[in-house]
Amino acid sequence: MTLGGSGGSSVVVPRNFRLLEELERGEKGIGDGTVSYGMDDGDDIYMRSWTGTIIGPHNTVHEGRIYQLKLFCDKDYPDKPPSVRFHSRVNMTCVNPDTGLVDPRKFPVLGNWQRDYTMEYILTQLKKEMAASQNRKLVQPPEGSFF
Repeated sequence: MTLGGSGGSSVVVPRNFRLLEELERGEKGIGDGTVSYGMDDGDDIYMRSWTGTIIGPHNTVHEGRIYQLKLFCDKDYPDKPPSVRFHSRVNMTCVNPDTGLVDPRKFPVLGNWQRDYTMEYILTQLKKEMAASQNRKLVQPPEGSFF
């Protein structure tokens, strides 16, 4: 996230400030409540480990399912994307079927990462991906199974 200034200059928001903004937004709740996220470990001063939740979109095989994810923001976040891994088993074209890792080559949000993207954006785009034609009817693992 950058803040515009006069004359075309901009200020780059430091990593920890950015993550604090994301934490505050995640704690307030997002949109319709079908996507949420927060810190995995409140004692992690580097704010690296995050947990996300997606409630599957309507009119898909994912409807009503609750998917848990892990997001890891290393020292280069937000200049580089976090690693994103489904903890709940899911069958999607962009998710490694053995590890649950979201493949940046198959999920453009991670593959074409921009600094102003957020964890909220990642989760909402994954939810949209669930509803995409290539994923909406895929047979899913039993509910409540994990990687």
